[in-house]
Amino acid sequence: MSELPADARAVVVTASNRASAGVYPDRSGQALAEGLQSLGFTVDGPHVCRDDVDALVEVLREAVASGTDVVLTTGGTGLSPTDVTPEATRVVLEREAPGIAEAVRRYGEPSVPTSVLSRGTAGTAGRTLIVNLPGSTGGVRDGLAVLGPLLPHVVSQLRGGDH
Repeated sequence: MSELPADARAVVVTASNRASAGVYPDRSGQALAEGLQSLGFTVDGPHVCRDDVDALVEVLREAVASGTDVVLTTGGTGLSPTDVTPEATRVVLEREAPGIAEAVRRYGEPSVPTSVLSRGTAGTAGRTLIVNLPGSTGGVRDGLAVLGPLLPHVVSQLRGGDH
């Protein structure tokens, strides 16, 4: 298994109309940023964005253009009409990695049966991995439990590693 490079960078994006309007604090984005830092990433964000496809596409494209290794989103993955994070992500993705999103859903299912309702997706754009996580601190914890062991290998592969 690969080790995470010392210069690994991640961007955290929170999709939430209420958090972006200041109705409540962005707890899931903060938890995600802290979790990524504990894995060894230098983290930019959380960037709190309203649930809007165009706004999310813009922030995702900016993150990819910055050369970051990983972009993790939180929020906007449910069945509500305002949940549009997967749609925005698919606009940016060049290649999907469905097994990652499925693993996150499977991991949460025994303790939170509604985790299967998450429509989160995953894949790559350029040399950046993008993964959508649910908009809860529990969903973020579950996502990081799945991603933590995978990210060193993914970053190595996306940077041109041959293993």
